[in-house]
Amino acid sequence: MAGARLVLPQVTLCAASSVNVAATIRALEACMAQIDFAACKLFTDAQVTPDHPDIMVIPIAPLTSAAAYSDFLLSQIVNYVETSHCLVAQWDGHVLNATQWRDEFLDYDYIGASWPQFTDGHDVGNGGFSLRSRRLMEACREPEFAAVHPEDIAIGRVGRARLEGRGMRFAPRALADMFATERAGDLASSFGYHGVWHMPRAIGTEAFWNVYSTLDDRSTIRHDFVVLLKQVLQGRRGQVCALRMIADRVLDAIGLHQRP
Repeated sequence: MAGARLVLPQVTLCAASSVNVAATIRALEACMAQIDFAACKLFTDAQVTPDHPDIMVIPIAPLTSAAAYSDFLLSQIVNYVETSHCLVAQWDGHVLNATQWRDEFLDYDYIGASWPQFTDGHDVGNGGFSLRSRRLMEACREPEFAAVHPEDIAIGRVGRARLEGRGMRFAPRALADMFATERAGDLASSFGYHGVWHMPRAIGTEAFWNVYSTLDDRSTIRHDFVVLLKQVLQGRRGQVCALRMIADRVLDAIGLHQRP
């Protein structure tokens, strides 16, 4: 039926964060705006009550580093997933276009945007917006699995051969690029995306600015700061917003920036 919502009873939508929690909630809301999931779970130590009634907040210990986040995803999050698959989102990545969903995504144990920097065939993929099976998540916490940081490198490269030896299936690169855009792929034809540098185009410069204004940790935008600045300059309040971003970067660098 035309206009029908996508229903994914096999998938639990998940996100985990101790920083940028407001932006993380927005990303979950963006996913649920188009899709009915079996459940949506936000793992955080922050005291938050999302406006969306279907976001279940699950208290966890503070994730004090990126390595702690990796450890949580590799060893603990599976305890809370009862469906066959889990869709992991972060504040800077979410569903873009539910009409690009393919049921064959569920035929695989791991899908994330491809990594064009790798040419050895182990190039799928990014964990920031990724679909992973519960059985893969169980395998990732076995003692024999090399649970290194970052967790997507642990799954997609360091431990991939072992996981495939256990029968896990990684999506081919072409399908991964249909699933999500990061350093490769096309936003116009992707189911979702990951990467703050895509956000002004993906959601609009005004919406991006609203997200940016809530951030209490801007470390993830440093690498792509110039790209973002150029895109923000094209917005309605471009010069004002760009000057604010530059000022924020200076204050962050000298440790004087106050959290919002």
